[in-house]
Amino acid sequence: MDVGMLLVFQNWFDNVSDEEVFTRELKMGVAAEQYGFDSVWSAEHHFDDYSMCPDNLQIMAWIAGQTSRIKLGTGAVILPWNDPLRVVEKVQMLDHMSGGRVLFGMGRGLAKMEYEGFRTDMNESRGRFDEAAEMIIRGLRNGYVENDGPYYKQPRVNVRPGPNGRSWDGRLFGVAMSPDSIPAVAHLGAQMMTFMQYDFPQHAEALNRWRALHREEHGTEPGPALIQDFVYCHEDPDEAKAIAHEHISRYFLSVIKHYDFAGSHWRETRGYEAYQAGADMIREAGMEAAASAYVEANVYGTPEQIVEKYAERREIGGDFMANVAFCFGGLPLERAEASQKLFGEKVVPELHKMTARTPAAV
Repeated sequence: MDVGMLLVFQNWFDNVSDEEVFTRELKMGVAAEQYGFDSVWSAEHHFDDYSMCPDNLQIMAWIAGQTSRIKLGTGAVILPWNDPLRVVEKVQMLDHMSGGRVLFGMGRGLAKMEYEGFRTDMNESRGRFDEAAEMIIRGLRNGYVENDGPYYKQPRVNVRPGPNGRSWDGRLFGVAMSPDSIPAVAHLGAQMMTFMQYDFPQHAEALNRWRALHREEHGTEPGPALIQDFVYCHEDPDEAKAIAHEHISRYFLSVIKHYDFAGSHWRETRGYEAYQAGADMIREAGMEAAASAYVEANVYGTPEQIVEKYAERREIGGDFMANVAFCFGGLPLERAEASQKLFGEKVVPELHKMTARTPAAV
């Protein structure tokens, strides 16, 4: 099993500057190579302390210069907020600079406040994502970008530096957090990315649907899905549980705030109607109960407990790539760094033994 690390850059501290949060988590991204992780990823978010990473390709370029082996993932580039031509140029350039280490993840975005900041109609997100994704994938493979669709009118231009001869097979990922995103990712032939929100058997149903759609359209087996967790690892099980419930719960509250899950706009927003059911369930369950369930859906415990949890998931849902975030919800940075170190030393080697490795990027 390949194991990655996600950088979130969340500043939910009262007395720590954005610069310190950002630079220390960047250094954790570099340290991921030392601790044996296979990949390091960065989200893309804007305008909020929820996640301060407005250009994940720039972040990955910096990490590329500090490392030599680890793969570099975007988790994800939000296509409706980025010009497709510029995405192709920047991804291709990063792949040259890093010696073919890029894992390119794409998403369509979920936060109303971010769409408003970019002056983009959220109702257009599905159409923009679908059109841009195919346009970008063609560009990465062909070395030129052109399109004549309803959203993107692009005369043919060559991208320089051009393709480096490395295949993009096994290096394309798409976020699927809603029912209508699953067929979109399957259509692209990309590997599915998802964030843990509820009991794993529910996620397994979505994974199986994606795999079936991929097989039906492409006639091949898809690569392993990438499953993202917020993680706290500690040698003391009681300490691990207490810290996880405090800080993963706080991260859950930041999700509610950033995405306005308490709002009712979901049912009026094209392509996001399914999120209204989730928002209604949170209100019905109560915030405290919903936060506790979210914590239990993610991963915490001793190294041995964490390895066992991943093994149980694999029995239920088949092979997958594990991706973990260590900094969230105001967790003191020293604790986050210690959690990463322990996870790297004792969990990563055991996860590597579980399955055959995914194809290398180089």
